[in-house]
Amino acid sequence: MKLFSNTISTLENALNYSSTKQKVIAQNISNADTPGYKVKNVSFKSELNEAMSSVSSKRTNSKHFAIQSSGRTGISITTDRTTSYNHTGNNVDIDKEMSDLATNQIYYNAMIERISGKFNSLQTVIKGGR
Repeated sequence: MKLFSNTISTLENALNYSSTKQKVIAQNISNADTPGYKVKNVSFKSELNEAMSSVSSKRTNSKHFAIQSSGRTGISITTDRTTSYNHTGNNVDIDKEMSDLATNQIYYNAMIERISGKFNSLQTVIKGGR
């Protein structure tokens, strides 16, 4: 028997993604002046595909879209070796990294609000609606 719904595990995966992205962005920023350092990126598409694969659907009409996923799992961290912004071979764009940092913080806060709301709903149910 599953204690929590798939929503909570999906939110947990989203928080794991955001946490990983925070660490990667911080690493990129801290290495902005390191010669030869190549920027790293985090991909969440694989986590989304995993969540989509757990969704079951039934097509009642041939005009309905089928839900498909690639079947990949896990958060992936990639290194961009294709660019170089200065003579040292470093490709960190500090302005982009700071923008990504702010965007990730907003995303993280939204996910915290959602999971907090889910736990508050569970708490209300456990207390009997009081």
